Amino acid sequence: MVHTSCKPLEVMRHLVGRVALAVYICGLNADLIAHLHHRVPGISPRPCIFPFIYADAYHYNCISIHSDFAWCSFDVNFQGRWRYCTAADPPKCTFPFYFKGQEFHSCTKKGYVLDRSWCSLTDDYGKDKKWKQCSPLNT
Repeated sequence: MVHTSCKPLEVMRHLVGRVALAVYICGLNADLIAHLHHRVPGISPRPCIFPFIYADAYHYNCISIHSDFAWCSFDVNFQGRWRYCTAADPPKCTFPFYFKGQEFHSCTKKGYVLDRSWCSLTDDYGKDKKWKQCSPLNT
């Protein structure tokens, strides 16, 4: 019986090549495919930049546009430098923030129908409408 060892990096390159071919054949927008080739496996410790601009839009959290997994940019204006997101990457609340003329220094339930706390991702929710739910522990 002959045993062969599986080389993870070689397998990954093979899979990325097949995905790139499938995207090309299907005619999908493949802007990000060129950036999916990792030379070093793992997730970079570099911090995500929020907000960042990709596809002519501001993104205040990790996105999965042109990818099966959430990713973020290392640059304010996406320059092809990115990494996959981790649980530590959700966007941070901005404090203080303004909502309906009131200043908040912590998460609030005000204005949220589901009785959950939330916060703004920018200093003026009324202008930007960017928000996230807070942890249930932040009531």
